[in-house]
Amino acid sequence: MARQTTPAPAPAERPGGTGQLAGRTVARIGYGALQLERLHGDRDAAVALLRRAFDLGVNHVDTAHFYGDGFVNGLIREALRPQDDVLVVTKAGALSDPGGPYPLRIAQRPEELRAGVEAELATLGAERIDVVNLRRVDSGVSVPYPDDQVVDLDDQLAELTALRDAGKIGAIGLSSVSLDVLRRALPAGIVCVQNLYSLVARDDEDVLELCAAERIAWVPYFPLGGAFPGQPRVTDQPAVRAAAARLGCTPAQIGLAWLLHHSPQTLLIPGTATPGHLEENLEAGALTLDAKTLAGLDAVAAPRG
Repeated sequence: MARQTTPAPAPAERPGGTGQLAGRTVARIGYGALQLERLHGDRDAAVALLRRAFDLGVNHVDTAHFYGDGFVNGLIREALRPQDDVLVVTKAGALSDPGGPYPLRIAQRPEELRAGVEAELATLGAERIDVVNLRRVDSGVSVPYPDDQVVDLDDQLAELTALRDAGKIGAIGLSSVSLDVLRRALPAGIVCVQNLYSLVARDDEDVLELCAAERIAWVPYFPLGGAFPGQPRVTDQPAVRAAAARLGCTPAQIGLAWLLHHSPQTLLIPGTATPGHLEENLEAGALTLDAKTLAGLDAVAAPRG
């Protein structure tokens, strides 16, 4: 969805520095658009928030049609200006289900993946999506799904590869996958992996290691933990709070900075619905964590499961 007609910010101005995704140079701190659903009643504020992110150097946005049943994609479509050069990443593997028990339903069959991509194209007003992540149900979190949604990986990748060959997808990524699934998918040319991962949820360290070896972007979701009741929060950890007090920043900024320091493959997509929190997230990319602070954070117990 590149729409550049005037120069974008220089790489040195990108929040957190720069990384690579699908052959593009992007800010290591991008923007995850899920929380824009909270601004359903104030469309102008939502568009202004996105444009503020772009003005601050963000050029990587993560979204999905099932975020507000197309509402968030519509905001991105409206917010993008001719001078913006933003890489847009979406998802296939779930579809909106406004009348169901959850706002989305798992949709893993090849024909559903194609329908999902077509929905993304329509609501984004695009002819091609830069990256589409195959959102599997191998790891992380998921809404309940029936047995007929257990679909062979090869069938899914064949459909997405056909969409890529047709020019509707620029590149293929994966989300919520195991180490075995990532290994099997490598021949398809995977450009990124989105898995649940944070300082307090490091079960997928082996997946991250393979991404590093293959130079695949690692894009953790729920980077501060605590996505659901009972799950640990990064910001509650004593070592995180102590580091924040020493450095004069917030615990959330420490959690984001640790992820950037932990692996150069990491690209972050923290989300927010407020301008102040947006700026705090981006400022985390300027934090330097010394060896002692990193050692204390690395030692935080990461609960299994």
